[in-house]
Amino acid sequence: MPRNNRFLLSVLGVIIILLFAILINIFVPVTPSNKPQTPPGSQPRGEQSPGPGGQEPHWGVQTKTAGCRANGPLQDTACTPGAIFSGATAEQICTPGYASSMRNVPQSVKREVYDEYDIARRTPGQYQVDHLVSLQLGGSNDIANLWPEAARPTPGFHEKDKVETYLHDEVCDGHLSLKGAQIAIATNWLSVYNRMPARLKEPGYGGDGEDFSFTA
Repeated sequence: MPRNNRFLLSVLGVIIILLFAILINIFVPVTPSNKPQTPPGSQPRGEQSPGPGGQEPHWGVQTKTAGCRANGPLQDTACTPGAIFSGATAEQICTPGYASSMRNVPQSVKREVYDEYDIARRTPGQYQVDHLVSLQLGGSNDIANLWPEAARPTPGFHEKDKVETYLHDEVCDGHLSLKGAQIAIATNWLSVYNRMPARLKEPGYGGDGEDFSFTA
């Protein structure tokens, strides 16, 4: 066979192989074994994170009940992991008057909260016995959900009051799940505060919150 013919046949063979490979890529269905994988840490399109915050706490489980120390504006998570009414729903917490109807913390428990954090002396307005997960977000009155939150330095309990109102509004407006709001405020309410729009940090938003000071 002439050399030119052999060369043309070789070129034609390469073209046929390339066309065959292209056709396989077009028509072979994607299966779990050859489906492109989502890079670690990324969020697949169409799926949304359950909400801001970290890993869900072990609700109501205190691993320490003495020598508690606040971490700046945040609670000691070993003493105050947070606790919730497990049956609370978004519909319930969005009903006016829900939070006030659920409040039930006797003075003896408030004293115990201060004792856990070794706070023997305090001035009026210096601390607020705070529901970590606020009642308006389905938090409970369990001592695992209570801690003495300081007003100063800021952000302090006045600023957390705004976070509680903000997350409550987000849940009731359908922008965030109740579980997501509970996890967010229990794991790092300060992170939520830092992400809030500036207008919601102004005086007047959130009122005085739903918690209470205790200085006696």
